[in-house]
Amino acid sequence: MEQQVLKAFKFALDPTSSQVEELTRHAGASRWAFNHALGMKIAAHRDWRTQVQELVDAGVQEKDARQQVRVPVPTKPTIQKHLNSIKGDSRSDDLPPGAMGPQRPCPWWHEVNTYAFQSAFIDADTAWKNWLDSLRGARAGRKVGYPRFKKKGRSRDSFRLHHDVNKPGIRLATYRRLRLPKIGEVRLHDSGKRLARLIGRGDAVIQSVTVSRAGHRWYASVLTKVTVTLPTRPTARQASAGKVGVDLGVKSLAVLSRPLVPGDDTTAFVPNPRHLRHAETRLTKAQRALSRTTKGSARREKARRRVARLHHEVSVRRAGQLHALTKLLTTTFSEVAVEDLNVAGMTRSARGTTERPGRRVRQKAGLNRAILDTSPGELRRQLTYKASWYGSKLLVLDRWYPSSKTCSACGWQNPRLTLADRTFHCGNCHLVIDRDLNAARNIAQQTHGAPHHPVAPGKGETQNARRATGRPPSPRAGRQEAQKREDTGPPRSVPPQRSDPLTSPPPEPPGQESAKSL
Repeated sequence: MEQQVLKAFKFALDPTSSQVEELTRHAGASRWAFNHALGMKIAAHRDWRTQVQELVDAGVQEKDARQQVRVPVPTKPTIQKHLNSIKGDSRSDDLPPGAMGPQRPCPWWHEVNTYAFQSAFIDADTAWKNWLDSLRGARAGRKVGYPRFKKKGRSRDSFRLHHDVNKPGIRLATYRRLRLPKIGEVRLHDSGKRLARLIGRGDAVIQSVTVSRAGHRWYASVLTKVTVTLPTRPTARQASAGKVGVDLGVKSLAVLSRPLVPGDDTTAFVPNPRHLRHAETRLTKAQRALSRTTKGSARREKARRRVARLHHEVSVRRAGQLHALTKLLTTTFSEVAVEDLNVAGMTRSARGTTERPGRRVRQKAGLNRAILDTSPGELRRQLTYKASWYGSKLLVLDRWYPSSKTCSACGWQNPRLTLADRTFHCGNCHLVIDRDLNAARNIAQQTHGAPHHPVAPGKGETQNARRATGRPPSPRAGRQEAQKREDTGPPRSVPPQRSDPLTSPPPEPPGQESAKSL
């Protein structure tokens, strides 16, 4: 079945020193444009608040005052039109030495591509809309705060350029060179042969490119509209392998209910590479060196780049490991079953409050780092979209099912099992099995029916990307909500005993006013 989907191809760039200056200039222009658009929105919002307060001081009820005052918040067309009317031009605004001309914003606009401005205006509209939707309760996930300005040196350097078919736009000049408007042909570290052949056959059309800096590298993510043939049924290899249950953890990155290689049980345990721990010594030295420097100095900037580079290397290694694992699972098995984990809740701080301080905070912080180093939320996200690519199905087990405390052979539950117990001993059928392997087999046995969809039909999105509830409590709440409750009562469904278990805002947000009144 042929279908058009949006697909991004990410390349590491190898720019020259002059091209690095151009990329930095475009990123700065995009940051300036976002701040300019956000400043106009905040000014309109403050004007609305002032008029509301004046009516309230005059004796009008606050609710009625909010309904009466109407101050339109400028959007991209209005902001762009206003900027075009006031911006200067360094090519024509030349003045004699010592002369003082009128102050105009961004007289250098002609030095960067126009889409660097326009995409930033769109991003500002999106940020404002997300805040309003979250304020009125129309947006799922965590509460979105008041939009903030982007600060140089703190925000991520990035910009987005859209493809213009009427001009020399974004294209692959060769397999190893990407042409960007106003910047020129930038060399790629890796080959763009796959994308070039798709474009040559007419199966892909470039939509835009997002250029960003991470650590010491510049990256280009080319967004394309690709015509793909999605598989309608599993392959012979997937059908023969069947279903697999995946238990995510820290001791092992993932434990599978059945081995990847038949007959080799060790392949059921995917080792945890612990990327952050391996880089911990170098990171500690680099961060201590950074703390000893003077703010604003050149040495501090050099030390900051060193820390950023180390963190980026860890991120790249982690991403490579996750992509390899998720592709292996979705191409090997016809059904992949996982648990619905609340990662945001699992990694919440245990420090508590001043009145009720937390216990064993340092140990909990170490556990949080270990969990986040495995990126279970990112692994779940990759499984979601790769399952549709390769013809497999993603099945999700209910968050509250006690997979670790339930025997995978007879269904008996051990109410006294703790995290320190790494081996499960069944008191009914006397099964002795690794704790995580037992959980993986339960996950495979207890998932049935239709594949998982990120959004339930007719109900809207219920969780955010980190699998958190819509409104989690404050991180300083006295008690934490349950992360994965494993009930000790009778199991929901006790499977029959099997002989072979494998067969199966600026400081104060604007008063929390109603979004309808803006």
